[in-house]
Amino acid sequence: QVHLVESGGGTVQAGGSLRLSCVASGLNFDDRRRTWFRQAPGKEREGVATIHTGDESTLYADSVKDRFTISQDNAKNTVYLQINNLKPEDTAVYYCAALWSGGNPWSASTYALWGQGTQLTVSS
Repeated sequence: QVHLVESGGGTVQAGGSLRLSCVASGLNFDDRRRTWFRQAPGKEREGVATIHTGDESTLYADSVKDRFTISQDNAKNTVYLQINNLKPEDTAVYYCAALWSGGNPWSASTYALWGQGTQLTVSS
């Protein structure tokens, strides 16, 4: 069975750092792209960081550039999201997405596989 499991969320003070993990089971890195999305209460799901699993090139949303870093560990079939200088507006459920069909990597509809999400709360 193919699935994604996110972990690493929690409650952190503003200015702090943490790392989210997304472990894939039954899936290798041939699916070309893994992406982190987040969804804050009352807002649409937005893509924040994406990595091409082949050449490990990365893209970031303007709102998180310079604070978020996406990376992958092929041996562990895991994608990470390092978040530094946390801000209250980073509070959201963070989701990992895979099985990208191509097209706009920031479009949630281009991914066929999602994890259950991990809650991140940043206190001021």
